[in-house]
Amino acid sequence: MGNGLRIVRLAAGIVLACAALLFILVFKNTALPRQGCYELFRYLAHEENEIRTFNFEWIETEHFVIKFVEEDRGYSDLVARTAENAFEPVTAFFSFQPRDKAVIVMYPDGETLASSFGWDKDERAMGVYWGGIIRVLSPREWIHEGDLEQTFTRDGPVVHEYTHLVVDQLTRGNYNRWFTEGVAQYVEKKVTGFTLEAPSFDGKVEVYNFATLERDFDQLDQGMAYWQSLQAVEYMVELGGEPGLLRVIEALGKGYTLPGAIEKGLQVEYDSFTKDLYARLRHAG
Repeated sequence: MGNGLRIVRLAAGIVLACAALLFILVFKNTALPRQGCYELFRYLAHEENEIRTFNFEWIETEHFVIKFVEEDRGYSDLVARTAENAFEPVTAFFSFQPRDKAVIVMYPDGETLASSFGWDKDERAMGVYWGGIIRVLSPREWIHEGDLEQTFTRDGPVVHEYTHLVVDQLTRGNYNRWFTEGVAQYVEKKVTGFTLEAPSFDGKVEVYNFATLERDFDQLDQGMAYWQSLQAVEYMVELGGEPGLLRVIEALGKGYTLPGAIEKGLQVEYDSFTKDLYARLRHAG
């Protein structure tokens, strides 16, 4: 791409990025009908990311675009291989393949990763999916011993975040935070064997209701919030098998609320589902 065209695109992109930031703030903090503006949101988020990473290097594989800074070039092939290895089992689980190549941006440190989507710089994460883009922390920052490829494949964020992307596309953005976290953990456990350590209960389990999980997920005890999300999805699978879980996702894609999708996909009353699940969770400790 010539410098002149790059400058023109950059200038236009700055305007789009401003619009994107405004739109994202509105999208995150209101009850806008998400599916109605899903494509616009993804487009604006994509353009904003293009501006933020315009000076990144990149490589392409069959199903992914990997973007990175020069100092992480040596890790780009590892991320690419891991992503391609994740593609088949994740898409096979959902019987769905995204129509476009997924973009994975590898950030050199936690601060730049957090700032890329508006988190506080002190927040810590190895990976994040937001607005159609997968963001991962460079393996250089967190793998300091053992087999690099084995550790990144099993303990890294690629399968988890790619599952978020697939759920997002299947539902056209119509999902609850705890639900997508539960599904991502379920698929990650199935594909890589990785699961978060169960929280310490000290003889008592504080059960968050779904409204609290959805509203305050990031402010809650993270170990407990993620554990409860996985338990809820595993209970769905216990009731309806994996086909039942996929029917819930399909119903979300058709515009059902999550309670309605659970009823349609699992053929259970939502109130009974939550009552039985909460009882199981309280006895888990």
